[in-house]
Amino acid sequence: MRPRVTLQLPRRSFTTANASLNGARFLLIGEGYTARALRPSLDAAGATVLATSRDGKMALGEPAMRHALEQATHILVSIPPSKAGDPTLAALDGTPTQAKWIGYLSATSVYGDRQGGWAFEGEAPTPGIARGQRRADAELAWIEAYPQTQIFRLAGIYGPGRSPFARLRNGTARIVEAPDHVVNRIHVDDIISALHLSFVAPCAGEILNLADGHPAAPGDVLDYAAEISGLPPAPRVALNDPSVSDMAQSFYAESKSVAINRAQTRLGWSPKYSDYRAGLDAIWAAERGS
Repeated sequence: MRPRVTLQLPRRSFTTANASLNGARFLLIGEGYTARALRPSLDAAGATVLATSRDGKMALGEPAMRHALEQATHILVSIPPSKAGDPTLAALDGTPTQAKWIGYLSATSVYGDRQGGWAFEGEAPTPGIARGQRRADAELAWIEAYPQTQIFRLAGIYGPGRSPFARLRNGTARIVEAPDHVVNRIHVDDIISALHLSFVAPCAGEILNLADGHPAAPGDVLDYAAEISGLPPAPRVALNDPSVSDMAQSFYAESKSVAINRAQTRLGWSPKYSDYRAGLDAIWAAERGS
C-alpha cells in the first residue's frame, strides 16, 4: 500500500464576515443534498441564488434556466451523468456564460479499485464500473465545454439527515463483511467550507479531492454509531449473501484511500470533521439536543 502523505496546514473555515458574496449571482443546477446545505450560507453572504429542481420550479433546457446561465457569476453543477451522457451539458447545448466560477461535483468512483492504496488527482482515472466511467467522461466534457470549470471529486457524503442513526433506528442498517475494504467520507459542512474557499480563489480546470483523509471500514462506522447512540448494533452478512444486490457487490469490489493534499494546498482547507468519529459525534449531539 502506498504510504500516506499528510500536510499539516492551519485550519480555515468559512464565515460570512470574511467572504462576502454581495452582488454574486449563483445558479445551482440540481438542488440536491449538498446544494441545499450550501444555500443558507450563500444567502447569508449576500448572494442571489437560483436553482433547478425536480419540482419544476426551473428545469433544464427551459428559457429561464438558459437566461440564468448567461447571467450567473457562479454555477454549481450536482446532477450526475446518465447512460446517455451529461444531461446538463446536453440541455445547455453550448449556451455561453460569463461565470467566473463553475464547480462540478463529481465522485471518487472515477479512480476505480486501488486495493486500498492512495488515489491522487494527478493520476489517470481507472474506473472499473460504468457509473465511474460516466463520471470521468462528464468531468472531461465539462472542462472542454467551459474551461473555467473546477472538478470536486467527493467522497461519500454524510451529515444531518444523512447518517447511520436513522438506519440503526429502523433496522435497515447492516454490515457486509468485506475484508480489507475501506471507504472514504466527508461531512457536508466540510464540502461547503471548501467551496467557499474556492469562491475566493478559483482554480480553473483544477481537480480536487474532498474527503476527510481517514478512510475506514463501513462496519467500523456503523459499530461506532451504535456505540455512541445506544441503538442496537447492525447485523452482519457475508459479501456473497444472496441479499447483497449487484450494485452493492460493485461497491465492495473497489477499495481506495482518497488523498486530500491538493485541496489542502490549493485552498488552505482542512476538514473540520477529520474522521467519522468527529462527524458522528457532532450529528448525534445535535440530534439529542433537538
